[in-house]
Amino acid sequence: MRAVADALGTTAGSLYRYLNSRDELLDLMVDAVLAELVLNREPIGDWLDDLVAVADGQLALHRRHPWLLEVSPSGVFGPSATDYVEDCLRIMAPLTSTTEAKMEAIAMITGVVTLFARVPANRPPVAPTSIFVAASPERHPHLLAALTRPGHGSPRPDIFERTIRSVLRGLLVD
Repeated sequence: MRAVADALGTTAGSLYRYLNSRDELLDLMVDAVLAELVLNREPIGDWLDDLVAVADGQLALHRRHPWLLEVSPSGVFGPSATDYVEDCLRIMAPLTSTTEAKMEAIAMITGVVTLFARVPANRPPVAPTSIFVAASPERHPHLLAALTRPGHGSPRPDIFERTIRSVLRGLLVD
């Protein structure tokens, strides 16, 4: 609250004339950032392609605003969050999945996005063998075989898209 008050040239106490709590401020900040998402775009393909585009936009949003990862969702949906859910449901309208499955899919998009947003986009790949220095042939034969087999390398660049597609197909395709 102090940082926001300082940025506005006022005191933290004066903000409470407009807000009930720090959590309310965070809800408003998150909703303001969600307004940056491009919604209601022309379909770019089938429902899955369109939801992947939504997820890509959400990942870019998290990378522009890394503080989003530190905010715990309060469950309060502002206008922008409500618009986001509406857009996702619009994209999924042709599907015969239950409403529960569609809402789970929206939650999983956010979950996968936040997982991938925790890893910087420009982080250089780490050699897998340097991660597992404690691995021994006696205790970890499968791990060492996987790491020394040709082609083990770093995850393919499309792992985010593959993950989103797999999760959504699993939740929404009968």
